Amino acid sequence: MKFTLSWLKDHLETTATLPEILDTLTDLGLEVEGVEDPAARLRGFTLAKVTEAEQHPDADRLRVCKVTTDEGEKQIVCGAPNARAGITVVLAKPGMYIPGLDITISVGKIRGVESHGMMASERELELSDEHDGIIELPSGEVGEEFADWLAQHRPAAVDPVIEIAITPNRPDALGVRGVARDLAARGLGTLKPLPDAPLPATTGPCPVEVTIADNAADGCHVFAGRLIRGVKNGPSPAWLQQKLRAIGLRPISALVDVTNLFTHDLNRPLHVFDADKIAGPLRIHRAAGGEELLALDEKTYAMPQGALVISDDNGVESIGGIMGGLASGCTEETQNVFVEAAFWDFVSIAHAGRALKVNSDARYRNERGIDPGFNMEGLDRACALIVDLCGGAVSDVVTAGAVPDVARAYRLDTDRCSSLVGMDIPADDQRATLERLGFVMEGDMAHVPSWRPDVQGEADLVEEVARIASLTRLEPKPMPRVTAGVPRPILTPLQAREQRARRTAAALGYNECVTYSFIDRAAATLFGGGDDATMVANPISSEMSHMRPALLPGLLQAAARNQARGFTDMALFEVGAAWHGGEPGEQHTQVTGLLVGRTGPKDVHGASRPVDVYDAKADAEAILAALGAPAKVQILRDGPDYLHPGRHGRICLGPKKMLAAFGEVHPRVLQALDVKGPAVAFTLWPEEIPQPRNSDTARPALHLNDLQAVDRDFAFVVDADVQALDLVNAAAGADKTLIAEVRVFDEFIGGSLGEGRKSLALTVRVQPVDKTLTEKEIEALSQKIVDKVAKATGGTLRG
Repeated sequence: MKFTLSWLKDHLETTATLPEILDTLTDLGLEVEGVEDPAARLRGFTLAKVTEAEQHPDADRLRVCKVTTDEGEKQIVCGAPNARAGITVVLAKPGMYIPGLDITISVGKIRGVESHGMMASERELELSDEHDGIIELPSGEVGEEFADWLAQHRPAAVDPVIEIAITPNRPDALGVRGVARDLAARGLGTLKPLPDAPLPATTGPCPVEVTIADNAADGCHVFAGRLIRGVKNGPSPAWLQQKLRAIGLRPISALVDVTNLFTHDLNRPLHVFDADKIAGPLRIHRAAGGEELLALDEKTYAMPQGALVISDDNGVESIGGIMGGLASGCTEETQNVFVEAAFWDFVSIAHAGRALKVNSDARYRNERGIDPGFNMEGLDRACALIVDLCGGAVSDVVTAGAVPDVARAYRLDTDRCSSLVGMDIPADDQRATLERLGFVMEGDMAHVPSWRPDVQGEADLVEEVARIASLTRLEPKPMPRVTAGVPRPILTPLQAREQRARRTAAALGYNECVTYSFIDRAAATLFGGGDDATMVANPISSEMSHMRPALLPGLLQAAARNQARGFTDMALFEVGAAWHGGEPGEQHTQVTGLLVGRTGPKDVHGASRPVDVYDAKADAEAILAALGAPAKVQILRDGPDYLHPGRHGRICLGPKKMLAAFGEVHPRVLQALDVKGPAVAFTLWPEEIPQPRNSDTARPALHLNDLQAVDRDFAFVVDADVQALDLVNAAAGADKTLIAEVRVFDEFIGGSLGEGRKSLALTVRVQPVDKTLTEKEIEALSQKIVDKVAKATGGTLRG
């Protein structure tokens, strides 16, 4: 959005300086993106007087001039036809930059004659396109700044041009008057009333018929127009051309320039048709799709289906609210003109503009929202100005549709400014602010003006008050403490466990991975999934067709990629969800770790070794301990199929409560996923760990036992197929209070034991609790251990 300072002052009575206006605009939310100050560009150019002008000795078109300057008399060679003695000119001294030529001049010789500067034309100073001769000034003192002379005699030539950024919620600021209204509300001046623009007496009904089709009733709310007969189109007056040129628009003709003026001045896009080129009635409807229009930008557009268009008997004549057609456009021969003002649906304009890739000032404003309440007045004011500039007689207005009723009101709660924004503004000041912005106050109710579609509630009223008061006045204030003591944790117990699992795994030397939740069917099948229930309906690739049943396949695939790049030893882990069904809630959280290769680099002292099942077991137990799992657990077999059948274990609380599984990854899984072993893994299910009965987060008191522990060794002869785990669990169950630990320390097969028999030796640690055990009590406990093992496994004590 561009406008000049003088244009702004057409609407704002103010004595504020340009820097004050710029700072205030940005503070109001109308951020200043740039300022073009022609006076600053012309600083250094001074006035001089030509005292002599003689023919150049070696050039017919050059003159050697004697010029009186503020630095004395200078010799300047000039080729302008109007260079002569007695005129006042604009002097550019050596070393100055000439904007129109994009050069820096210096002392030089022209056909052998020295020239100390140049006398400038208007084009060389970018004042106009005039370059037939140098500037002749009717008055002025030698040495006077040319910029100061222009400010006094031609102020429009040095009028600063301001460019601001408009946010989508402020369509009212797309007109210069809307910007002036904001500045006036801040107190930087007074908003001038719009000047009277009486419409001449009308000549009768408008002969142009307009209708809105049923399919366009939701896209064009109102379409109004007047016919002006007998206009004489031509160049617009200098003041209008100067306004448009200043903001980068090329003056075309009086009729077109008037529409551009209203677009930028009052945010009221208009369109003018050459009425003699309209065949039949004008019909507003939605395009069927494919209709073509040669638009005013001389490009042909094919209408997208559903776009709002204006058609006559010849076809489409205009893209509604975006751009008119060249065939019905106004030219210098136009004598009868139909002036149109309409209020369009924002969304319809945006859809059509994006589909056609047309960017016009009309589209920019119509898709953001113009003032529906100004539709008819804007039409009348435009017609009055056209008659003033071009003559003609105006018809009555013809209307299709109706101006929509956008009236609404919200209660102004003056206390909310403090609670919502943190600013204490007196109630009377708040009401006065809204009134200066155009709101009508009736008691506590604020009636929103029709040009503010962004105000949609009570909070928006507070926002307007705070914006005009300036948010720079906002002072930081300490918030009152609403809770006492330590706030409650915001993480759920499961989230807290996931966090602790990540920290513990990282402390153990693992690197965290985040893999996709989707895997291919073959990999999912290896881990108990791959059925239709977990199949993705629209997978992005065949390798992501199913929800993962476990985290381990993703880690194994990551290991395979690392091995392909030469990284053979790695420790990876992931914490995330796995799916055991396709319905909501059929998912669970897992903590999975994977060790591949060796425990470390090769070493002459033999510290490096291949990873084994006990590495996975130790790490799983460490993470379980960090998550608060009970210390006394059972190690059972019959783990998942993707683990080695003889080299794995399950950490359980009873046969059905599995907390974790660990072991070597099955060779067929490694082969299928192209991973080179050895590879061991563990998986934890944090949700299976019982929650502590005491919710206190403090660590419990440390209890130390000063009674000496007693170790007793037992060797049992059992069948060869009996698992050592069964003996350990049976011995530990003899007395859960006194027995602290049971370990297998020896295995013997063959010899005198006979075929199909073996000997397993256990160490049982007995920890007294409240008193030292007597020998008799220890013997009784030992016998209980023997009985338990014999009952569970059929084993006998080895003699």
